[in-house]
Amino acid sequence: MSISPVVPVSYPTLEGNIVISVGLFGHAGDAEVWENMDEGTLTKTKEMLDDMHKRKIDMADEIFVINVGGYMGSSTRSEIEYAKATGKAVRYLESQDTEE
Repeated sequence: MSISPVVPVSYPTLEGNIVISVGLFGHAGDAEVWENMDEGTLTKTKEMLDDMHKRKIDMADEIFVINVGGYMGSSTRSEIEYAKATGKAVRYLESQDTEE
């Protein structure tokens, strides 16, 4: 679930849904979280966050991908695959040129 702080995450909320969001914007605004971590800590932290995101998907009925400009990183792609494998619906902010 790639989230950009510029894009309103309120769309699903305004549709009457409870939204479980991310806590960090790893590539877009939370650089200070990562900049002083050694490689081992960084790897463990990323693994922990990946697992947490999958637990959030477990609690959800669907995921809403914020894919501004078509961007989706490898973690987001992994989360989309996980959501589909567990029978969750996947919606996108911007339409996809190809089927995920």
